[in-house]
Amino acid sequence: MCVADCLPPWPRFELLASGGSDRLRASRFGESAVALAKAERTRPPLSIDRILFLDLETTGLAGGAGTYAFLVGCGWFEPPSPSSAGPGTSFRTRQFFLADFAAERTLLESVTHFAGDFSCVVTYNGKAFDLPLMETRFALQRMETPFADVAHVDLLHPARRMWREEDVECRLTYLEQALCGHEREGDVPGFEIPSRYFRYVRSGDARPLEAVFEHNRLDIVSLAMLTARASQLLEDGPSSATTPREAFGIGRLYERAGMFADALAAYRACVDGAAGLKTRPCTGDLRADALRTSAILLRRLRRYQEAAAAWRELLGMRGCPPGYAREATEALAVHHEHRVRDLEAARGFALQALPLQATAARQEAVKYRLARIDRKLGARAFPCLPLA
Repeated sequence: MCVADCLPPWPRFELLASGGSDRLRASRFGESAVALAKAERTRPPLSIDRILFLDLETTGLAGGAGTYAFLVGCGWFEPPSPSSAGPGTSFRTRQFFLADFAAERTLLESVTHFAGDFSCVVTYNGKAFDLPLMETRFALQRMETPFADVAHVDLLHPARRMWREEDVECRLTYLEQALCGHEREGDVPGFEIPSRYFRYVRSGDARPLEAVFEHNRLDIVSLAMLTARASQLLEDGPSSATTPREAFGIGRLYERAGMFADALAAYRACVDGAAGLKTRPCTGDLRADALRTSAILLRRLRRYQEAAAAWRELLGMRGCPPGYAREATEALAVHHEHRVRDLEAARGFALQALPLQATAARQEAVKYRLARIDRKLGARAFPCLPLA
């Protein structure tokens, strides 16, 4: 069973076989990847057919000069030709295989020629591994990398913000199962892939690599689907989120993109339990995170009254984390002392913050604030009289 058949809530994908190449048909991806690129602070692609999805299979995970990329998997959206019978945009895959170590330069030349048509590359953990490894291989062959001036979106980071669960590694195969209910059957474990390639190098028997090629192809397809899902969430807003965690992740991506009004709306959807969401309401810790993030953003935007309201809501939560309670009481003390000029309220919040301080230095800082507020209150109670 193919991954693409398990996505009723996702954009409509149909996996078709045509001339020996797989095509992933997406009726709705459009220009929404621009929002994702903006959130990741990189140049947006000019159009959907200029996005390259890249995934490597290597001889090891250590990196360095001794690690080869023996399989370079690529995927891309291709608009239908005028003679195409079906509507929509096709997704196609191509794999470059290193049949012999001596042929690495030929492989890299083929990748260079192919990748030159794209303006944006999308990877999964590519900032830390895939692209640095490719740069190393190009440098060792005294060649220029085709990815130097190309915008790069590493989907691992948006995925962690929107879909990571506690104590669960945010792997592509996990997200396939969590988001669309698909579990790969007979998939080769990642740790076996280098040994299968070395077995091929020694024996010339390529049969053990068949599962490796399929693993790589499914990773590319999954990467495209997750990119489509993340892009559409950013385009449609928190109303399209299916969980409070997704809504919170959308808000964080909006904030990174400088879309502050949209970010605040997403945080509020998370705090409110996102009434339109299809799953359980927001948990206490996630609600506290959303309130704290909202308050900090509002303060940064100089919307001090709204920020104070968010701090109060956080402080009034049952089971508010002690660190967040300390931060909220300190922020409210500052707000009432310096902005509202309500010294009694400021003193109350400072007293509330005093037992929450974890270190002696923090306690001294709160005591200093209390002393200053008391001096101000005393001066207000006993104003200086004019000299006779």
